[in-house]
Parts: sequence; structure tokens; C-alpha cells
Amino acid sequence: MENSPAMKATNLIYSFSLAASLALVSCSKADQTSTNNPPENKTVNTNEVAVITTTEGTMVVEFWTDAAPNTIANFKKLANSGFYDGTAFHRVIKGFMIQGGDPLTKDPSKEAAWGTGGPGYSIKAEFNDHPHVRGVISMARSQDPDSAGSQFFICHGDPSFLDHQYTTFGKLIKGDDVLEKIATTPTHPQDRPDKRMGIISIKIVPRDSVK
Repeated sequence: MENSPAMKATNLIYSFSLAASLALVSCSKADQTSTNNPPENKTVNTNEVAVITTTEGTMVVEFWTDAAPNTIANFKKLANSGFYDGTAFHRVIKGFMIQGGDPLTKDPSKEAAWGTGGPGYSIKAEFNDHPHVRGVISMARSQDPDSAGSQFFICHGDPSFLDHQYTTFGKLIKGDDVLEKIATTPTHPQDRPDKRMGIISIKIVPRDSVK
């Protein structure tokens, strides 16, 4: 019998900790694409948003600067450097979430290793009171709370069991239809999309520039 979305959601917390996310902090130096230190900047521009351009359309994320300033600063730094450009959403679970941010997904021949890449460092958790509901963006991590790096996920469902365990840092203000397209695409084992769900670019832009 096929697992229900609820069962898949329950299982995913173990997937974050074991199959995919353990390698966020244990990937080899050969797989690390950046050795820069994470930013330690408490000052975050509140008038900026992230424009995530994908093969399925565009999503726009507003940041919760009150909740996770260092996480947001790290995400912006990676986006501004082009780190995310050409990556893909490598794990998709309908009714739960879509996960991306792994630099190894730039190379389709490395699909077996997708989910094991990162920026070469980790950042401290900033757990907060913003809940995991549809459209919320949050950081993937391993069992160590302070092991997030570059991988993130956008909730398709309302996985409240992740609250106060994963760092939420923003929410979609545009592109829910794109989230729906990606989250409901057919998948094969390891929750890999059959069709590449590419991230063409992530740009940090002034909020008032987005229509």
C-alpha cells in the first residue's frame, strides 16, 4: 500500500536526519563548493525579498527578519554569490514539502549523491515561533540543530511537528501555483522528481521592485 502523505511526513524527519541531511555536514571537501565562513550579521535589510525563478515559474519569498537574521543573511549571501543558480529541488513530497539548495544537483550525473552537498560550513539554529505552514521556507539540517548550511525546504503542507526544531525564516508572497506544480510532480524512489525541477536563479531584490 502506498504511504499516505501523513506517513511520508512522519518519515521525512528521519530522512532529514539520516539519508539526505546527515551529509549536509559530513560531505567531503571535494564536494564542498564554498569554504567561506557564514555571515554573523544581525542587521538584515527588511525591504528585500528573494525571487526564486524555476523551470515551473517564479516564487517570491518575504523574510522574517525578526525571527532568523543570521539565517537570512546566510541565504542572501549564497543567493547573491550565485550559489543556488542551476541547482534543483531534489526531494519532493506532495502534501509536505519541496527541498532544494544542494549544489550537487547542478550535475544530473550525481543524482545518487543529491542531498549530500552544502556550502562547506554550518550555521547556528534560530528556532522561533513562526510555524511550519504551507508556503513557509525553512532550513534543512541533520540531527545536530546547528548543522544547516545551504539546503532549504518550502512547505506544501502544514508540518507542525517541525516547529521549534527547524529554522523558519520566511514565507511565499507570490507563486503558490508554482509550489503546487513542483510539489505534485511525479516522483521516483528517494522522492526524486521524474522531471527536473530546476532552480534557474535566486535573486535578492528590493521588495517594491516585485509586482
